[in-house]
Amino acid sequence: MTSQSSHKAMLWIVAAGFFMQTLDTTIVNTALPAMARSLNETPLDMKPVVVAYTLTMAMLTPASGWLADRFGTRRVYFAAILVFVLGSLFCAGAQSLDQLVIARVIQGIGGSMLLPIGRLAVLRSVSGEQYIAALAFVSVAGQVGPIFGPVLGGWIVQTVAWHWIFLINVPVGAIGLLAVLRYLPDNTVGRAPPFDFIGCGLLSLCMVAFSLALDTPHEASHAAWSGSLFALSLLSALLYIPHARRRREPLFRLALFREPNFSIGLAGNLVCRIGSGAVPFLMPLLMQLQLGYTPLHSGLMLLPAALAGVVAKRWIVPLVKRYGYDNFLLVNTVLVGGSIASFAAISPGWPLALSIAQLALFGATNSMQFAAMNSVTLKGLSVEDAGSGNSLFSMVQMLAIGLGVTIGGGLVSLFTAQLGVAGTAYRLAFFSVGTITLLSAVVFRRLDVGQLDKGRSVAGVASR
Repeated sequence: MTSQSSHKAMLWIVAAGFFMQTLDTTIVNTALPAMARSLNETPLDMKPVVVAYTLTMAMLTPASGWLADRFGTRRVYFAAILVFVLGSLFCAGAQSLDQLVIARVIQGIGGSMLLPIGRLAVLRSVSGEQYIAALAFVSVAGQVGPIFGPVLGGWIVQTVAWHWIFLINVPVGAIGLLAVLRYLPDNTVGRAPPFDFIGCGLLSLCMVAFSLALDTPHEASHAAWSGSLFALSLLSALLYIPHARRRREPLFRLALFREPNFSIGLAGNLVCRIGSGAVPFLMPLLMQLQLGYTPLHSGLMLLPAALAGVVAKRWIVPLVKRYGYDNFLLVNTVLVGGSIASFAAISPGWPLALSIAQLALFGATNSMQFAAMNSVTLKGLSVEDAGSGNSLFSMVQMLAIGLGVTIGGGLVSLFTAQLGVAGTAYRLAFFSVGTITLLSAVVFRRLDVGQLDKGRSVAGVASR
């Protein structure tokens, strides 16, 4: 096989892994009501099924580069696919919610390495002039997964059973394992730098404790437990600071946060993505439980948002060039938050065409928001800090998705308990998470516009 053919095969392997990772982030959303009925749980109690997967990926993403350096990209990528497939099998065979959550953690362990290791394999094997085109090819898989995930999940649940949304990963993964052994280069660096296990543990503890604190029931009897978890989360974050100062090669250098736009971008991303993370979880539940839609119908209703997001990506560069990052983010954040809040109006009898228009507006503005937020967060970093900053940024992205699910589902539970009417609870929850998204506009107003103008061209806008 020629070198060019080997490169194409490698790109297809990486793209397939990225597709599986993104597909399983969204495919379960339309299946949650059916899964809840099968496991004798309420649909809102299925939040950990989504959160466990995203939170596991957030915790383990920083270790992927070190593992590749230590054991070689081919071995680690093979192990990632194998663990992901095993996790999928365990998910399909789960007989209780606890078993399913544990299986999703296993799936997340494999999923956390698929994109970073795949991207690293491309970086080390493809020449500089072909690297951008190669990454663009791989990124298409990341866009296709969220587009077809809800629809495929709804169709599988409606025609077969929810277990098959995980079993479809098995044949794809089996082919991937064989392809990795044949086509993926090993690229072993040799001796890897020491990994900061303590730093990774502290930040992981911070994320897990914070997520559990938000997911604690709202009864007064649980207030002390929730407060203790918040305190543990804060303490672990504070302990990381002296640890990073003492360690020669910490997980994330504190110098990262001396770049003001990086810190502001991280905070803005976290706040803004809470609303964006809540919508894919809440919308299928609203449609199936309150509007009477079938799983497939609810999945198809999310298709306009995904397609509009793909189309809108081409608008971001000319819009930012014309109006600047600060003005663009201010207006677009209002549009994203407003579109999420507008979902509060969706109820039985609401015009279908208007619902589609609302979802398309959300998809378009949300896609542009991600691209702009990613760019302002990362573009000011030095070459030395770019890799570390991107890794931390990826952690925040995955954390925000989990927080969106936790907060969105928690608000529905809280409002239902207080009002006794689930339909009204969903409307108030959408309005609330939309308002949270709007608050990120205040964060983005603190961006250093002058520093942004000195950065790289907007043509380098990052992907999701």
